[in-house]
Amino acid sequence: MRRALLTGSILLVGTTLLWGTSFPAIKYTVTRIGPLTYVWVRSLIAAAGLSPYLAYAALRGRPLRASLEGGLATGVAFAVGLWLQGWGTRYTTASNSAFITGLNTVFVHIYTAIVERDYSPGLAASLAMALAGLYLLTRPEGGLGLGDALVLLGAVAWAAQIILVDRYARGSDPVAFTFAEMLPSIALALPALAVEGPPRLDPGLLLVLAYLGLACADAAFILQVMGQKRVPPALAALIFLLEPVFAAVFSAALLGERFTGGQLAGMALIIAGIAASEEAYRPRGARG
Repeated sequence: MRRALLTGSILLVGTTLLWGTSFPAIKYTVTRIGPLTYVWVRSLIAAAGLSPYLAYAALRGRPLRASLEGGLATGVAFAVGLWLQGWGTRYTTASNSAFITGLNTVFVHIYTAIVERDYSPGLAASLAMALAGLYLLTRPEGGLGLGDALVLLGAVAWAAQIILVDRYARGSDPVAFTFAEMLPSIALALPALAVEGPPRLDPGLLLVLAYLGLACADAAFILQVMGQKRVPPALAALIFLLEPVFAAVFSAALLGERFTGGQLAGMALIIAGIAASEEAYRPRGARG
């Protein structure tokens, strides 16, 4: 059981690493095109990237129905979260967006405590430690503006996405699941064309969207499905708090940004909270 938990955690760290590179790309994208257009174009690229595998699997006669149905259900939460996060990030700072998005962890823990009744004081302490670290790392500013409120609603949708992956991932084909998860977002093309008009995509913007679709969506969500087959949602949500840690590391490496002492302390607290949660978790039964 512990070995499966470790394997799943490593896969989820890979997911989080890819997500951590997305915030600057999202900020760049939603200042060039509308949030609805951003969502459906990104998701169309992601689905197109996985379609050859779906064709191959269909020719081989692999049973994919359950994976596709679970992916579609999860994709609704994904589409809402992606849209709200992109829309909100347009009107707030990247640091505020990163901190508020991380609050999805709180909603997952509330669900685990109330609905699954599988919670402990140790997990609560791990959550408090990691959130304190998130605050120190991202240094959010000001009050709750429009952009912040939209990102917070997106965080609720992201929490639902984590919970739904936990519900449907076991026994599913991760690639087929991820392909189906992208499809509901493509449906936003109709309102996007009506509200925001036809997209104007120059080569640079297309390159950024391709990265968001193929790396931050396809690769990241395939790893998420594989990881959450082994890791319960409360622990998975804490691991996902590494996203702003990786975002800060990439910003330092690529943009020359320097860490403050508070940010370094925040990173340490997030990592310590995740490590403590792994020790605090006492599974009721084997997973995956």
